Amino acid sequence: MADAAIQAPRPGGRTRWQPGAAVGRWSLRTAALLYLGLFILLPVAAILQRGFGTGLGNLTAALGSFGAWNAIELTLIMAALTAVINGIFGTLLAYVLVRIEFPGRSLLSTVVDLPFAIPTLVAGVMLVALYGPSSAIGGWLEHHGIHIVFAPAGILLALLFVTLPLVVRSVQPVLLELDPAEEEAARVLGAGQWATFRKVVFPALRPAITAGSLQAFARGLGEFGAIVIVSGNIPNKTLTAPVLITQLINPSPYGGGGGPDEAAAVAALLFGLAFVIVLVTEKISSRGSGWLKA
Repeated sequence: MADAAIQAPRPGGRTRWQPGAAVGRWSLRTAALLYLGLFILLPVAAILQRGFGTGLGNLTAALGSFGAWNAIELTLIMAALTAVINGIFGTLLAYVLVRIEFPGRSLLSTVVDLPFAIPTLVAGVMLVALYGPSSAIGGWLEHHGIHIVFAPAGILLALLFVTLPLVVRSVQPVLLELDPAEEEAARVLGAGQWATFRKVVFPALRPAITAGSLQAFARGLGEFGAIVIVSGNIPNKTLTAPVLITQLINPSPYGGGGGPDEAAAVAALLFGLAFVIVLVTEKISSRGSGWLKA
């Protein structure tokens, strides 16, 4: 196969060697690997060496700082809730965009991608402006004992905002590939709309929903910009792991702080979790693509 790719057919059926094709192919491969190594692999290797070069001491010291365990626990819980909620409503939104025609559908599809386009710090400011104590909605909620800003609910809203497109754009292409005739046939045979979705549509969407939800979970693990605005970063209450990393480098008034090595250890821990999730997501996505081709 490799020889065939770098040989050109002659009129008599014979082939002649083309060294330029081989050089071009290796040049492209080298450039791609060099770029990947410089901007992804090299920083990852550096943070792993910095955090675990002397063993688990840096991680132990970091987790011993005030509020560290609670920050990691809160991050995992918020990311998991985000994955579940956006897995449900992101799928619903994708279904509406693909299967139901209505005025403004194209505009709504564009709005879905807004969290990709705006800085997450801006998203945090938007949520504070909407749900802060000085706003009409936030003041009414505060009056009824519902706290959004500087509370876990604000963290959840921020994560839901920034991760929604991940689920929608994972599910939408699969829905576009599905033949609506199968759904129509199920309805003709007497199945209701919910039964049709559950027995015909959902099995095909399951890999895409799972993959999109896992992407949302991984994104939630590392979100910083929106959370640092809405959470207040209060240890043992609203401090998350990404914000903890900054406090380990720059000690906060509440105490704690360690240094770059401890921060690198926590960052490497989050990276490891996200990397495993990405691998699982890639496996699920490839299986889903194989199902569609079959």
